[in-house]
Amino acid sequence: MKPPFLYENRVRFGDTDASGRIFYLALLRHFDAAETEFMRSIGAGYREIQDEHTSFPRVHVECDYTSALRFDDLMRIEVRVEKIGGASFTLAFDVSVEGRNAARGRVTIVAMSRETQRPIPLPNRVRSALAASLKSGF
Repeated sequence: MKPPFLYENRVRFGDTDASGRIFYLALLRHFDAAETEFMRSIGAGYREIQDEHTSFPRVHVECDYTSALRFDDLMRIEVRVEKIGGASFTLAFDVSVEGRNAARGRVTIVAMSRETQRPIPLPNRVRSALAASLKSGF
C-alpha cells in the first residue's frame, strides 16, 4: 500500500509562545496548509472545487499535543482521509519530529450551499478524489 500523504514544514519563531513551544492555534495553521496540499495532490484543490454555489467550512477541529514542538523543528505531517460522509469528510493528521509523535488531529469539512448556508451532498469530483485516496493509501 502507498504511504500516507506527507507534508513537511518547520515550526517558525512566530508559531511559538512564551514557553518556547508551538502556540496551540499555530499548529492548526500547519494542518490547514497540509490539508490544502493534500487536496491539491488528489486533484480536488479548493480553488478548483469551490464555486459561487458551494463552500467548504470546517465544522469540527480537534488536536492532542503529545510532545513539545519547538522553534525550527521539522514537522512531518501525515494526512489521511478518515471518513467520507454524505455531505462531509474528515481528515486525520499525525505530526512527528525526528521519529517521535508530537500531535494528532482531525478536521471535519462540510460541503455547504452558499445560498442557503445548509449542508449539501459532497460534489462527485470531491467524493471520487477522496475515495481514490483511500484506495491508494492516503
